[in-house]
Amino acid sequence: MNDLSNAVLRERDLAVLWHPCTQMKDHEWLPMIPIRRGRGVWLEDFDGNWYLDAISSWWVNLFGHANPGINGHIREQLESLEHVILAGFTHEPVVELAERLVELTPSGLERCFFADNGSAAVEVALKMSFHYWRNTGQPAKTRFVALENSYHGETLGALAVGDVPLYKETYEPLLMEIMTAPSPDCYEREPGMSWEEHSRLRFEAMDRLLAEHADTVAAVIVEPLVQCAGGMRMYHPVYLSLLRDACDRYGVHLIADEIAVGFGRTGTLFACEQAGITPDFLCLSKGLTGGYLPLSVVLTGNALYEAFYDDYERLTAFLHSHSYTGNALGCAAALGTLQQFGQRDVIGDNRQLAARMAAATEGLKDHPHVAEIRQTGMILAMELVRDHNTREPFPWQERRGLAAYQHALTEGVLLRPLGNVLYFMPPYVITPGEIDRLARVAARSIDAAVAESA
Repeated sequence: MNDLSNAVLRERDLAVLWHPCTQMKDHEWLPMIPIRRGRGVWLEDFDGNWYLDAISSWWVNLFGHANPGINGHIREQLESLEHVILAGFTHEPVVELAERLVELTPSGLERCFFADNGSAAVEVALKMSFHYWRNTGQPAKTRFVALENSYHGETLGALAVGDVPLYKETYEPLLMEIMTAPSPDCYEREPGMSWEEHSRLRFEAMDRLLAEHADTVAAVIVEPLVQCAGGMRMYHPVYLSLLRDACDRYGVHLIADEIAVGFGRTGTLFACEQAGITPDFLCLSKGLTGGYLPLSVVLTGNALYEAFYDDYERLTAFLHSHSYTGNALGCAAALGTLQQFGQRDVIGDNRQLAARMAAATEGLKDHPHVAEIRQTGMILAMELVRDHNTREPFPWQERRGLAAYQHALTEGVLLRPLGNVLYFMPPYVITPGEIDRLARVAARSIDAAVAESA
């Protein structure tokens, strides 16, 4: 093991692995980065190079790599119980975690159903909504409404309610049909229009859709405030308030997919708090375990739970299971993560870090190839375009975002783009100085990526 190097591990990797979200042929010319260890916001490769993890390793890491507190929770749990079936059995970590989540999430969410990952959580919520209407004598309510540009995962149900073409088009023949409403994405607003005005305007189409189809709609699913995989497009909380009211009026469930935006990413512990609403289903994953282990949960209310609670012979029980549901080690990691929130004012500290991110990137607002810098809490995105004034995009085939990613790696920063959108979504333990460094590298990476258009 001591003889390992980047080159050796790359060669071994390419002989046996198939990586996610990757055209493997790219690795003929684009070297992958083998990581030996992590510490805080930093990752070290086998050749001794360090990289600032500006994207929290796909948005999962909240409190840094190899966090001592979370490590301790997992280590202690490992000595007593690693896993046990959750059908007919239970264990202390899963009970304690459910109690804590019910306490922390918006009022009215009193029941926790655990699964393995974010896509599975979305599948659970979709099936629960459909099954609820079936159990309560409204079997016609089988359809789902989602937003343009949305993303909810890559299992077939979750993929069906998403709308990012890159992820969806190939598998479309396998997917259920859904209804799609215009996104409240504020990048598309008219000049001079506020985020709130634009989000209100876009809601009108959603209201008309629900008015027309409420009899057959089971639920609406949204990513609150930020459509992450759709290019970190953002919108105003008023849209969520209007949607909650409409779902109540039309008798439709509201599913909030906070898998990426939960646990402090948007400036509040949960994004729904900024609209003062409680969804019928709240899906959580990613940051739930601080980036350590796969675990997800769907929270819902007692009224929904009661629709499944009956004598066995009536066959109303919810039909969903995973072998690793409520895994004890995953629950221990989640409890360690939640403990971090109790040890200091994480949300308050994040607001200061978010302000530093805004200040550090202020100089890029007028960059000739940056259309917009947008931010919601600890998520900041920069939209690369051919022309700042017209917002004409670069052709996707030119892969300008990838060029920025490549340059950033040479300066020790991990900036994985979404197409031609660069973004910061760092762990909460990042320092102001590291934010300033990140912004400087991002600026030079943008310049390198657009140099041929100058």
